This record gives sequence, structure tokens and C-alpha cells, in this order.
Amino acid sequence: MSSTVMAVTLVLALLGSLALGVWVSIALFLTGAVGVLLFSSAPVFNVLGTNIWSSSTEWSLAALPLFIWMGEILFRSRMSKDLFTGLAPWMRSVPGGLGHVGILASGIFAAVSGSSAATCATVSKVAVPELKARGYDEKLVLGTIAGSSTLGLLIPPSIIMIVYGVAAEQSIARLFIAGILPGLVIIAMYMTYVALWSVIGRARMPPKEPAMPFSEKLRASRRLLPVVLLIAGVVGSIYLGLASPTDSAAVGVVLALLMTWLFGDLNWKTFKEGLIAATLSSSMIAFILAGSAFLTMAMGYSGLPADIARWITGMGMSHYALLAALMIFFIVMGCFLDGISIVILTTAVLLPAIQASGIDPIWFGVYLVLVVEMGQLTPPVGLNLFVLQGVSGRDIIYISKAAFPFFLMLIFAAAIFTVFPDIVMVLPRMMYGN
Repeated sequence: MSSTVMAVTLVLALLGSLALGVWVSIALFLTGAVGVLLFSSAPVFNVLGTNIWSSSTEWSLAALPLFIWMGEILFRSRMSKDLFTGLAPWMRSVPGGLGHVGILASGIFAAVSGSSAATCATVSKVAVPELKARGYDEKLVLGTIAGSSTLGLLIPPSIIMIVYGVAAEQSIARLFIAGILPGLVIIAMYMTYVALWSVIGRARMPPKEPAMPFSEKLRASRRLLPVVLLIAGVVGSIYLGLASPTDSAAVGVVLALLMTWLFGDLNWKTFKEGLIAATLSSSMIAFILAGSAFLTMAMGYSGLPADIARWITGMGMSHYALLAALMIFFIVMGCFLDGISIVILTTAVLLPAIQASGIDPIWFGVYLVLVVEMGQLTPPVGLNLFVLQGVSGRDIIYISKAAFPFFLMLIFAAAIFTVFPDIVMVLPRMMYGN
């Protein structure tokens, strides 16, 4: 039977399962079983058992539950409020004022949580009430937090980068380093937008905050010290070669537990809630990864990924046209699936075509994470939109409109990184060579 028939069969089986409301992981297992039963003579249960074991025992996957647990610990601590109070004094005299605090707080918290939804939930609970009480435009506040919390996927340590690294068999440390400059560029773009918005719409800005003596600013900044130390412990241990990403995740958990204990935020209730939440999230991701690996093996029996790669490269599309087509594809998928599911579903199929087109897999990993970020801002499945809906009480349409300028800036950022790929690759090359 041709690979075309198999492709159509598997796609229909997967879409049919998802349309019936079946969990993504179960849909992957079912589709893989269809592929093995119809297109091979292999014993399906033997293949399933072997595949689940091999896909679940990757050592690099150990970092996943640890980083998730670290984020859950911080989510239940006072560090998010400390981020706001530590950053706010320095933003008073900048055009846009405290409107920048949500962006910077999201960028910093992203560096220690690894999750977009966790970053959005943590920062919004503090920043939205504070900024609204000070008279800042609600749409601007919601838009900045919705957009900047997507940095939780890009700035290391990123959970979704770990997933991509495992699925694509790429260095997670290289991926982490490659995400730094793009994350900083996007933060700069967001802050520039807020500054321009405040100048053009000056009438909608609240009165300027009173000046604060430099000594008081420094005193307020002491609240940032625990977060800075945590980032230094986690990210610094990777970049200095002292620890692998997996080891640094363990370092992060220990530091997070120690800091929350010293601040008095750690008790049996918060410890248990954080551990249970991390276990649930980690189990979901591991289950999806196992289902994806099973489906990938099923597709391998027909050589489908290689055929798709040859088909894409045979179309004669230019480098830019291919990436533009993939961006549209991922944005559409982001309207219906979460980011981790998108990465797992597409990586194994697309990577051969990407490599055949001469695109570096590390660069593509950052590009993929960036376009998946856009899905966090698109209804009906944009997780950040749902988080902000719960915090603000506004409907999804209102929040989507608030987030739309930041969605456009992510598209612009993807174009910049495509035209100037060295923005992504310069740090990995400096650290590890070509």
C-alpha cells in the first residue's frame, strides 16, 4: 500500500479521534495502532510496550518534571509580588511607566519557570490589579502580560524546548542558549511598543508617578535578589558547564524549596499542592511523548516521513517560502492544540524536510517555539487568554483584541530571525562551536 494512502488514513484517524474529544495522548496511541495493524505485520502490543519503555527512559526527560515542579513552587511563593515591587521603582521615569513592569517581570519569571501559562498566571495575579488601580489602560495591561508571558516558552529553561530537544534528538543546552538573544529582542520590541503607545496615547496614561530617591530604588531592588540568585543557580550552572540541563533542574528545585522555606512560604499544604500539580503536568506531557513516539514508529514502517521530506523539497520552495508556509500551518494548529502537542505531532515528520532544506535544527527549534508562542494568543485554545480571562473577568474576544498587537510583533520577530539567523545561532556557536 502506498505511503499516500497510509498518510491519508493516519491523518483521518488522528483528526477523527481529536474531533471526538479524545485526549491528545490517547488519539496518538490509537492512530499509531491503526498504522501498525493496517500497514505492517508487527505485533502491535510488543511494539507498543517496547516503544513506551524506550521513549520514557530518556535521561534528558528527567529535567521536565523538575523544571515544572520548580515553577509550581515559585507560583505558590511571594516571589511574583517581589518581582513587581522590585522592578516598579526603576520604570517610573521611562515612557510607558509601570506598563513595562509586566513585560520585565514575565521575562524574569520565565527564566525560572519554563512555562508560559505559569508565567501568565503568576505575573497577572499581581500586575493586573496593581496597574488597573493606578489607572493604566486595561487593554494595554492585558495585552502586555498576554504577550510577554509567552516568553516562558522561549527564555531558558523552557519546558517546550526540552520536549523539542528530546523529539528531535538535539542538544537541550544548545537550545537553551539559542533562546536567550531572541527572548531579549522580543522583550525590547514589546517595551518599545509600550513606550510609543504611551507617547501617542498620552491622554490615556495615568499621571506620572512621583520620583523616588536612588537609595529607595536600591532598597526596593533587594526583593529581586532571590530571583536573581535562582536564575544564576539554574541557568548559570548550564552555561558555565558545571551541570547538564537535567542536573540544573535539580539545583533549581532545591534552591526554590530553600528560598520559599526561608521566606516562610513553604508549608506542607503548598509543598503537597505544588508536587501534585507538577506530577499531573509531567504525566500528561510524558503520556503525549510516548504516544507520539509510537505514532512515529508506525509511520516509519512505510517511510512516510522521508516521503514527506522529499515532497516538500521537491516543490522547489525557497528557504523563506517554506518557513512562511510552516508559520501559517503552525498558527492554524495553534488555534486548536496546545504548544507541546504541536511540537510532538510535527517534529518527527518535518525535521527530515527541514534538514534537507539546509535549515539548522537548533535554529528551527527556536523558530518552532516562537511560532508556537503565537498559539498561546489565538482563540479558541490560547492558554494565556484563558488565564487572563479568569484574572480580569473579561471575555476571550476582548482579551484577544488586547493581545493582537503582540501577536503581530511575534510574526515580525520570526521574520527578523529568519532574515538574520545569527541572532539565534551566535551564542551556541560561541559556546560550542559549529
